[in-house]
Amino acid sequence: MTSSVRSIALEKLIAHPDNPNRMSKVNFSKLVGNIERSGRYEPLIVRPNPEKAGFFQIINGCHRCQALAKLGYKIAECVVWDIDDEQTDILLATLNRLGGKDELGKKLKLLNRLTKRTEAVALSKLLPQTARQIERLVNLKFPRAPAGMNGKYLLNPMVFFVDDAQQKIIEESLSAVEGSQNEVVEHAYAKTKGAKRAAALAHIAGYFLNHSGA
Repeated sequence: MTSSVRSIALEKLIAHPDNPNRMSKVNFSKLVGNIERSGRYEPLIVRPNPEKAGFFQIINGCHRCQALAKLGYKIAECVVWDIDDEQTDILLATLNRLGGKDELGKKLKLLNRLTKRTEAVALSKLLPQTARQIERLVNLKFPRAPAGMNGKYLLNPMVFFVDDAQQKIIEESLSAVEGSQNEVVEHAYAKTKGAKRAAALAHIAGYFLNHSGA
């Protein structure tokens, strides 16, 4: 795979029609604000457009391209990759999805430094978090993490879509574990209802793994 860095006119950049990544209006506004404030942005990743000579197809950076256009930019800094359709599809499915997660201690250290210079309301216009979330993180008290849980990291959201029958089974299972006075569920970490249900779900999953021979 060959690559090069080029300045390309925005009018020559075309979004890949199958890019699954979408950004909310709120986050797009923050992206625009960050670029406007700093004048810096991560270069777009593009490839020569296979259907239109002289044009380029955006693999990663469609929202940055839109933000630049909104701010009146005429060109964008781009990394040009010479890749085929199969490689492009793999990148479209991974570039916007693969990533790490925040280490809580370092995240809080950054937010503490930022809030000493800028109010949370102003920061919320640039950062992914809302002003209330920033304030809560800055004032966060570290609970003692239960055994097997890495307390350094922020909790991760998980979303499932289930039918009525599946929901009934899940709800009954969670209620059974929550009502069993299980040590994990009753741990100091599990103060809220949401935390207790998360601990119960993890307990059920762990029980399955331990008894299924997986």
